Amino acid sequence: MKWNTKHILLTIFLPVQILLVQWAAQNSTIVEHYYSRRIYVLISAILRRIFGWIPFSFGDVLLALLLFFGVRFFYRLIKHRFHNFFPKIIHFSAILSILYFCFYFFWGLNYYREPLAKNLNYQPQKYTTLQLTKVTEKIISQLNFYHLKIASNDTLKPKNPYNQNEMYEMAVAGYKNLSINFPLLEYKTPSIKSSLMSFLQTYNGTSGYMNPLTGEAQVNAKIPKTGYPTTICHEMAHQIGFAAENEANFIGFLAANYNENTYFKYASYRMAFSYCISEIRKRDTEKSAQLWQKVNKGIIKDFNDSYLFWQAYKNPFEPLIKKGYNAYLKANKQEKGIESYNYIVDLLISYFERENQHKTAI
Repeated sequence: MKWNTKHILLTIFLPVQILLVQWAAQNSTIVEHYYSRRIYVLISAILRRIFGWIPFSFGDVLLALLLFFGVRFFYRLIKHRFHNFFPKIIHFSAILSILYFCFYFFWGLNYYREPLAKNLNYQPQKYTTLQLTKVTEKIISQLNFYHLKIASNDTLKPKNPYNQNEMYEMAVAGYKNLSINFPLLEYKTPSIKSSLMSFLQTYNGTSGYMNPLTGEAQVNAKIPKTGYPTTICHEMAHQIGFAAENEANFIGFLAANYNENTYFKYASYRMAFSYCISEIRKRDTEKSAQLWQKVNKGIIKDFNDSYLFWQAYKNPFEPLIKKGYNAYLKANKQEKGIESYNYIVDLLISYFERENQHKTAI
């Protein structure tokens, strides 16, 4: 195998790209105003137009092919006893360089944009347990309210009657409502699909993902449907350029909450409650137990069913996958790794307190 000049140049470009990404990580204002609000808006629209019309998840097919050729490369390298080792490694590094460029240019630089709280004019601060409790009580009240709109009494478990495609269309309508009050969160050119890898996703403990190479939002079709609306809205938040998991969670809550459909509203408060009660449990287990007593029994059944669903797919490989994902998040400016998802609570408290102030002023 001969040395290829293009492969060498692409390989040299890889460390240059890494340095540029590190520079971007220190310049969030530039990333926000020139990449996230301009370049990315154009790129994402193009990607979703190219792949959105395809009835299946093209991104899943692409990932499967990349995995296949990666395994094939190392298999053949070992089989041929590392013959032409350095030219082949340079070739492999050249491909990595292209993928690295596509990942960050097509989407990944959004990890380094300005915080959503700053863009919404929220004032981040350390919240007290009392603040958290008051917000959680408000959420419980709304959660119970929408549960009773779905179920005939408070002991019945809610059931979502919609299929996946119906919910994908409904989620777009929720974002349309949301953009009236939050123009920054406008969503155009839908590309939301059920993942072809739903079975594998369930075993690795994930509900969905956004493919940065194709711009598609991929949702695990096997997960319980009562939480499906917020998962869809979460992945759509990634599509509009919000890479941080806590921010995508918060936007997912808002988009589901602004939806006129009762099942979406229920799902929004369901998700908000799960994060808030988890945080309270860390601070005060007795208070957590007291708050659970205020929740309708049918909702508790819903949470129990979801817990049992995920427990049924527990396996020895899941913790390893989560460790890898944890490292990936930390490498992309999310210092808390997987725990970053829980930081939605800060945004929820800011949101509900502002809503309360607005109502009081009126």
